[in-house]
Amino acid sequence: MTLAPHAPYFPDFLTPLGPADTLEGEIESVLATPRARIRAELELLGAQRPLPTWTHRLADGDIRVFEGLGHTLRSYHDSVLQPEWPSVRAHIEADRAKRMRAFADGGVEGLLRSYSPLLRWNPPFLETHYPVTQELVLGGRGLLLLPSYFCCRSPVTLVDPELPPVLVYPVARDVHDRVLGPGDKSLATLIGKTRAAILRSIGDGCTTTELSRRAGTSIASASQHAAVLREAGLISTQRHGSSVLHNLTPLGWDLLIKARHRIRPARDLGR
Repeated sequence: MTLAPHAPYFPDFLTPLGPADTLEGEIESVLATPRARIRAELELLGAQRPLPTWTHRLADGDIRVFEGLGHTLRSYHDSVLQPEWPSVRAHIEADRAKRMRAFADGGVEGLLRSYSPLLRWNPPFLETHYPVTQELVLGGRGLLLLPSYFCCRSPVTLVDPELPPVLVYPVARDVHDRVLGPGDKSLATLIGKTRAAILRSIGDGCTTTELSRRAGTSIASASQHAAVLREAGLISTQRHGSSVLHNLTPLGWDLLIKARHRIRPARDLGR
């Protein structure tokens, strides 16, 4: 909390951009930040509030402080983030499907409009409420729109205008749309070919109308089965314009994968 306080600013080096796709790779990117950049960003942080002396040793490149920072990041991930990761992944995937749908329907304009009211697309400006007055000029550079489960209230950007432009925005979260294991009653209602076909048909996301077409059922039937799957924690549903968009939760994906393993032909079981 010293380095990432609940405040308008925290150091950009804590959120590195790069090809790393593992926790260790991300931590190594943080620890490999040039010392001059760490020092400059800690000075900005220190302008908000007094910092403890160990942050000065961090700015000076003290190896023991860097090792402590790496250990803290790993410990925080394992104890706080990892237990919630299925829910995090489900919300991020649901947002991704919604944005891809908007892009497919309306191109870049449709994608940017899909962020309303969080973001306002007022060509050629993308506007949002922000803790401080700030203007991010792309100058021909692309803008990375990054969904975040932990971002709250308003989007955030990197402070250094020389870094690649990034806009981190909060994903929609519904307290009634948690990723939970199904209860006994819900499991009983899931038994049957039609509902299994509905679950498989959702795939990488679809509307109720598309779901009925894929599964070969009426729209009313597809909606009813989707409601049962949602109650069981196997799918999530978000509104997309005048329709709704269904996506599998991690529990739903796991159920489909396990079902495939159980229905393999008998001749494959001895391999």
